[in-house]
Amino acid sequence: MNLRRVLVSITAFFVGLIIASCSTTPTGRSQLTLFPEAEVESMGVQAFSKIKAETPLSRDPDAIRIVRCVSFAVVDQLPAEYRVGGPWEVLVFDDTAVNAFALPGRKIGVYEGLFRAARNQDQLAAVIGHEVAHVIAHHANERVSTAYAAQTGVNLAQVMAGGSSTATGQLMGLLGVGATYGVILPFNRKQESEADIIGMEFMARAGFDPQQTIPLWENMGRANSNAPPEFLSTHPSGDTRIAKLSEHLPVAMPMYEAARGRGLTPDCGF
Repeated sequence: MNLRRVLVSITAFFVGLIIASCSTTPTGRSQLTLFPEAEVESMGVQAFSKIKAETPLSRDPDAIRIVRCVSFAVVDQLPAEYRVGGPWEVLVFDDTAVNAFALPGRKIGVYEGLFRAARNQDQLAAVIGHEVAHVIAHHANERVSTAYAAQTGVNLAQVMAGGSSTATGQLMGLLGVGATYGVILPFNRKQESEADIIGMEFMARAGFDPQQTIPLWENMGRANSNAPPEFLSTHPSGDTRIAKLSEHLPVAMPMYEAARGRGLTPDCGF
């Protein structure tokens, strides 16, 4: 009887913890966020430092200028709490991967290979907006929390203390940059679709044309022609992604037109 009471008490504690740790994304979706955001930001800063130490930086002044111009234009239109407390750190890496990422702690990384798919400033803004949206929607916290709750073996205390490379790679994957370390842990379909929509609105509010998200993902499809079909991947297929973005254009276009009316006309020389 006593054991049963103990088990009931433990169960009630964890149920209460999970309920108390539920939050809501900008789209209204409920999510599990067990960790203080400051702790997740610390993880992001640590991850970014590791990437900087292990990945060569770009020496292409044009690429650096364009990425910084587009990134700062986008983050300048983020909610107020993401515009105070210091600037975002934006770096371009000398790597052919068609990829970019953003991390909690105000970090943005873009690989030179992304220019194979992003052909103008608006398409680059679509990628930056998408990656920043993962941060604003607390997707990293959600992924780390879900993994922690499921006891996947990610020892966060060990990682934060500079633990094993395996544990570090797992955490990198959960934060969204795991492919760099051979740990493929992509954002799930709900998170990807959510970042698409939020990111489209971010770029539109910064004065970038949201219609350019469509050719961007068409270019992405051609640049990643070996990607698996949707049913084999947690990422939405190109066609599904484009269809959902097209459906959201009537919402994003007025944001874009209003931004242009306020004089937000980015010119990043791209």
